[in-house]
Amino acid sequence: MKKITKAVFPVAGMGTRFLPATKASPKEMLPIVDKPLIQYAVEEAVAAGITELIFITGRTKRAIEDHFDKAYELETELEARGKHAMLELVRKTVPAGVNCIYIRQAEALGLGHAVLCASHVVSDDEAFAVILADDLLDNPGGDPVMKQMVDVFKYNRCSVLGTMNVPREDTRQYGIVSTESATGKTQRMTGIVEKPKPEEAPTTQAVVGRYILTPRIFQHLRELKPGAGAELQLTDAIASLLEEEAVLAYEFDGQRFDCGSKLGYLKATVEFALRHPEVAEDFSEYLDSRRERAGSA
Repeated sequence: MKKITKAVFPVAGMGTRFLPATKASPKEMLPIVDKPLIQYAVEEAVAAGITELIFITGRTKRAIEDHFDKAYELETELEARGKHAMLELVRKTVPAGVNCIYIRQAEALGLGHAVLCASHVVSDDEAFAVILADDLLDNPGGDPVMKQMVDVFKYNRCSVLGTMNVPREDTRQYGIVSTESATGKTQRMTGIVEKPKPEEAPTTQAVVGRYILTPRIFQHLRELKPGAGAELQLTDAIASLLEEEAVLAYEFDGQRFDCGSKLGYLKATVEFALRHPEVAEDFSEYLDSRRERAGSA
């Protein structure tokens, strides 16, 4: 297979957990300090050598297209005012040599269906990445998570799922994998089950929003019968795929922030604010003073 140059971003979800903020604005455009979630995901993909960004969009998602489009009026205004640093930030939203492709998902029929929507722009001899912007994965000082997974793919030439250990009581929130061995960062999968009860989970290795999939996954998605809510579950297609070819679970280096939840989103905002060059010092002082006030209350 060719090297990985394409990443699929399923962004058609309604983001109901953040209503009313997401009534007319995509949840992927929620900012972490001064950068939207979707841009963090795109930067992770670009750092892994990906040059074609495939967005599976839906209604009310036009803001994502606008964000990655060229903003002529804004750039002209910034240049006229001599705000060259801001101008550079705007122009780097999509680096040179990177292309954006937008595909409309007419109905929200599950993550598997969103991935299947990209089948006509992925050739039969290339693996591709899938990145869920809700899952903000951070590895300061080290390789971004998708770069780590691309390196695993280059060596093994098969599908790779990003995983992390979770408390057993939380397994009902994730797809959980079983593997041939109990140790090692990269393990061959023997099965995957969606949101098992803690007492039924085969392991505590949970799949988070990073995948590298071979193009064979499309055939398994086409043959898949819709599950609950008439949705096509990517987990079910992966379970079918690993019956005919190797699929690896890779326990990545880094931290995951579940920005699909309010608490995870707030945690990410605090962490990124504390290292932001413009606000880190003042924000840290504010948090310290707030703790002092709370302690004296």
